[in-house]
Amino acid sequence: MNRILQSRALKATAIAVAVMGVASAAHARDQIRIVGSSTVYPFASYVTEEFGATTNNPTPVIESTGSGGGIRLFCNGVGEGTPDISNASRRIKASELERCEENGVTSVTEVKIGSDGIVFAQSSQNDALDLTLEQLFLAVAAKVPQDGELVDNPYQNWSDIDSSLPDRKISIYGPPSTSGTRDAFEELVMEAASSEMDVYGGEAYTDIRADGAYIDAGENDNLIVQRLSEDTGAFGIFGYSFLVENPDSLNAASIEGVEPEVEAISAGDYPIARSLFFYVKNQHAEDVPPLYDYVDMFVSETMIGEDGYLVDIGLIPLPESEREQTRQKVEERAELQASDLE
Repeated sequence: MNRILQSRALKATAIAVAVMGVASAAHARDQIRIVGSSTVYPFASYVTEEFGATTNNPTPVIESTGSGGGIRLFCNGVGEGTPDISNASRRIKASELERCEENGVTSVTEVKIGSDGIVFAQSSQNDALDLTLEQLFLAVAAKVPQDGELVDNPYQNWSDIDSSLPDRKISIYGPPSTSGTRDAFEELVMEAASSEMDVYGGEAYTDIRADGAYIDAGENDNLIVQRLSEDTGAFGIFGYSFLVENPDSLNAASIEGVEPEVEAISAGDYPIARSLFFYVKNQHAEDVPPLYDYVDMFVSETMIGEDGYLVDIGLIPLPESEREQTRQKVEERAELQASDLE
């Protein structure tokens, strides 16, 4: 009887070990999962394809969910059902990182990859245009000043704002509220312009009109580009790289007399310039062995250097010292703290 019980115990132990082995194998995976910014998407897609083609690892899965949507998925927790990396066209917020920590995502490395300009572009069939931040604000704000008071935006044509502007209907295809490009546009255009207007009392005003002049065009910037070729009187808001990819079909407005060009964006002279990032979930590094091989490839000089492949498709490279700082953070797997974001 004792031998029977002993045999059963050994079998139970063997089954338990086998189940644990299967569970571990199910958790470990070779395919990296990436979500996030539509602006960073073309650059990350290039790296994923190169990674799949030049290593023994499968090509990572990448989804364009918008910066906010990607960070939300990233911060949902740790484990097989959550992303390893989130791309972002704006910096993660302290509140978002705190939510990460609440859900067990306690080790995140911030990787700054370069700079980008937000362009305000139209079909190349139209003459080039120069806009001020205030004119752009007045075209998209929900409420604007009239006779010292705030009223619902009455402007229907650009010429209603300023007689020097075209007598064309205000029609703007722009990113949704989940987009980092939208966040950056609100900060760099709407906050900057409204804080200079007395009627807003020095406060930032970022409400965008919802009467049809501003059209939520979703997270796919390529669709905005496509719509501008069909709706030639409209404008679109998207990242500089999409302008680079479509030089014959688009022209971008100058902002405050500065054109969106590499030198102006890199130097910070172009008023609507911002930094691009991605965030790495370090707790997945052990169970997703290729994770940091991909990250190392992304931050290499071959990709983000002044003569890197990503520069050819529109990335504005960081200064050499900042690129070195980025690689140092990656090597150390430096953990971002909420206090760093305040």
